Amino acid sequence: MTDEEYAEFYASCVRRLIGQVYLLTGDLPEAEDVVQDAFVRCWTRRRSIDREGAPEAWVRTVAFRLAVSRFRRMRRGREAWRRELAGRPTEVAGPDEQSTALAQALGQLPRRQRLAMVMFYLCDMTVEQVAAEAGLSTGTVKTHLSRGRAAMAGLLHDTEGGAPHA
Repeated sequence: MTDEEYAEFYASCVRRLIGQVYLLTGDLPEAEDVVQDAFVRCWTRRRSIDREGAPEAWVRTVAFRLAVSRFRRMRRGREAWRRELAGRPTEVAGPDEQSTALAQALGQLPRRQRLAMVMFYLCDMTVEQVAAEAGLSTGTVKTHLSRGRAAMAGLLHDTEGGAPHA
């Protein structure tokens, strides 16, 4: 990829990828950081990635993996603080008012269900593509999608009108 081709590629998909990673993480600044890191890695490998013919999928995969790694690192840090502060009361932050109903509902799903739902429905990937990128079997992806749809239906249910949100 030339510099100009890379700039066009970046401009054409950066917003979409940030949106997809945001729905996975529920944290817009984190999603922006992860996608930028993924694009930096893509830049250093742009010639080999170009030959593979799927640079957006490559960046998305790297961004999802970076997000999961950061999540795990943060979780380990929180667990260390909990051990340090054992017995002391901790404050829990309230829900983020800026989150959408969809992002909140996705945030309540187990990580693999959320990953399958985001990749399949928001990234327009096939079950086979989701399985390949997530390192799961197609049957497992289908199970996560089925369970994720059922959970989302309950999470997005309108208690006043008795109908799902549009």
